[in-house]
Amino acid sequence: MSFCVYILLCHDGSFYTGYTKNLDERTKQHQNGKGAKYTKTHKPEKLAYVELFDTRSKAMKREREIKKLNHQQKLNLANSQNNR
Repeated sequence: MSFCVYILLCHDGSFYTGYTKNLDERTKQHQNGKGAKYTKTHKPEKLAYVELFDTRSKAMKREREIKKLNHQQKLNLANSQNNR
């Protein structure tokens, strides 16, 4: 089973970072206002970044690392994946 860390770009330009084992279901929850407290008030616009991991612990560790990044660093991370 794989897990992924994802970054959502919200309508106000902010980012939301999370991890899940079912990305499609989790993004639908965020879109419907049932994903997280943050995304209820900062509506997601698009999926900006995804990384896959083979264990939950690795995904959680990476999520914590990304959450410590500043806005520009998260933007650079998202852009690096979009430019591949």
